[in-house]
Amino acid sequence: MTLGNSMLIPVLPEIRRQLKVSSFQTSLLITAYSVMAIILIPIAGYLSDRIGRKAVIIPSLAIAGIGGGVCGAAAVWMDKSYTIILIGRVLQGIGAAGAMPIVLPLVGDMFKNEKDVSSGLGLIETSNTCGKVLSPIIGSALVAIVWYLPFWAVPVLCLISIVLVLFLVKKPAVSTEHKAVPVRDFLHTTCQLIKSNFRWLIALFIIGGIGMFMLFGSLFYLSETLEEAHGYKGIVKGCIIAIPLAVLSVASYVAGKLIGENKYAMKWIVCIGFTVSTVAVSLCLLFQSVVGLMTCLSVAGLGLGASLPCLDSFITEGIEKEQRGTISSLYSSMRFVGVAAGPMVASLLMSSSDNSLFVTLAITGAVAAVLALTAVKVRKST
Repeated sequence: MTLGNSMLIPVLPEIRRQLKVSSFQTSLLITAYSVMAIILIPIAGYLSDRIGRKAVIIPSLAIAGIGGGVCGAAAVWMDKSYTIILIGRVLQGIGAAGAMPIVLPLVGDMFKNEKDVSSGLGLIETSNTCGKVLSPIIGSALVAIVWYLPFWAVPVLCLISIVLVLFLVKKPAVSTEHKAVPVRDFLHTTCQLIKSNFRWLIALFIIGGIGMFMLFGSLFYLSETLEEAHGYKGIVKGCIIAIPLAVLSVASYVAGKLIGENKYAMKWIVCIGFTVSTVAVSLCLLFQSVVGLMTCLSVAGLGLGASLPCLDSFITEGIEKEQRGTISSLYSSMRFVGVAAGPMVASLLMSSSDNSLFVTLAITGAVAAVLALTAVKVRKST
């Protein structure tokens, strides 16, 4: 599911040329996917508690695959295919909402020992980060063959995933689905939980959204600038975009291994991480060269990468198990707000000047650092 979205980032300029649309319109191919995920992730989490994880994941993968097929078919057989491709991306977003986020509680269902759960989630996060790093390289390689091939990769990946989930993921021996709860009671309980933890939960939601906004905004900028201003195309361009993502992934992995259950350390890693990212994107104002920009954005990726597992741990460890899935779904939705807004805002700001984009990213990063410092309260003893 990470590949299905992120591998379009480096190929957006080529898609724009082929479809003869604006940069803003191509950014909507990312935004449309993400908006549907924002809306539907909490609903998918609720349904998975009622009818089972696999019963939600498998149809969702099928919908995502159909969405990819719609995009690919429109690109091949229609002259003016932008609108249909956008509809296909909406379908992909619907499928992604019921697949990717449900994997996390499914792993929690499959093991009794908390250590095994943590280990399983660590493997899932490693897969996710591998997808982030590989996506620009694979996307660039596919578009080098034919521009619409990344769309057709989605149904292939979804079909493989459906087969694997059907035959290799076994239902837990003891049913872990919660007793069906009326929607009104579910909403009331969720609202009460958020109200009683309002300050730090909302802060974490906003920080998570800002992190994804900074990441996808900078990736969209890189994709456009490397090709239009510096002439990098194809796999070379994909490999360059993968550099800050690789730094982010390694930082996430290392931070996740080191933080343990120390919430005091988590708070300061998030605060310092976003401060580092803010300074790094600010320094992009001083550089025009590819080396200078990549150095700054890689440092920004380092700060974001160290912060992300800390935010995840705050959410999962700060909420009781019975309500953890719901809050995690809401947090995932907020992160998708950043994913949706990043490319769209970047395309609008870049139409006036690149500097306005970097100033905006720096301001939002500073807001996240301040929120981490002032709104996230933990006892020093933890």
